[in-house]
Amino acid sequence: MNVLAGISLNNFLVVGRVGMDLFPEPGMAIETGDNFTADMGGSSANIAAGIVKLGGKAMLVTSVSDDAVGRFCLNKLRHYGVDTSHVKVVGGEARNSLALYESRVAGHQSVIYRNGAADFRMSINDVEAVDYSQFGALVTAGTVFAAEPSRTASFRAFELAHEKGLPIIFDIDYRPYSWPSPEIAAAVLSKAGAVSDVIVGNDEEFGFMAGGIEKGLEKARELAATTASIVVYKMGELGAITFANGEELHTGIYPVTALKPTGAGDSFMAGMLSSLAAGMDLKTAILRGSACAAIVVAKPGCAPAMPYPDDLEKFLSNHSDQT
Repeated sequence: MNVLAGISLNNFLVVGRVGMDLFPEPGMAIETGDNFTADMGGSSANIAAGIVKLGGKAMLVTSVSDDAVGRFCLNKLRHYGVDTSHVKVVGGEARNSLALYESRVAGHQSVIYRNGAADFRMSINDVEAVDYSQFGALVTAGTVFAAEPSRTASFRAFELAHEKGLPIIFDIDYRPYSWPSPEIAAAVLSKAGAVSDVIVGNDEEFGFMAGGIEKGLEKARELAATTASIVVYKMGELGAITFANGEELHTGIYPVTALKPTGAGDSFMAGMLSSLAAGMDLKTAILRGSACAAIVVAKPGCAPAMPYPDDLEKFLSNHSDQT
């Protein structure tokens, strides 16, 4: 399997959740806010939107609730140009996730509602209905594995993607509130990582998979040496270490005045993949992903803050140095 050849098609099958984000005006706390902006959220949906905004194609496979919030999410996906052909509408008590978060760093608060999450209703039938031959790569984030039937369906999607020669791109994206226990999460996420071709996570996530944050770097190094082609070990303000082709690539970040901590990882993934799809070398792709992350944390919202190509090029022309 040629990982870069698949990515170069710039046509991604993205598996995972879409939800609604609500955020008050910059600097305002949730509990004192009077006016909230609503937009699209959810890691997989954000990644898909980021890819499309940067000129690629993305289809999302997930489930949404049969109510006004589910329809809001569908409308937003279409607004951002994400293909919704395989977004299933489910009834009953299923509800789309809702995230409230603040556009401030000091005292930042996020409140996530995931009870009866609609995206966990994605089934094997849903992923088997997809024509994998139409895509270059499959992208997902770890929350898809947190509950059934989504967990089994996502592993089935991995199998079908590999059968068609699609590389698997996996953002660990560990969210404790979605999992029944840390032990189950560690085992399942490690299983997913072992069958992925590109793995992206932060130091805490790799450490979680390895059984301790002090073991995370070695876990990333081990995955790159055994099963994965590219492993990106992110360290926040300390930058990232990327393992590929037996080498370790160290990169920094672009310093900005952050408005919030949310959305950076999703934008990083979209920027990195879009840059690799354009034929750029790995270091350039990582740096452009870091630039996309910096752009998003400096603006309100997640999907609406993700850059278009002109935004990214303007940012890079004004920020020549990393730290």
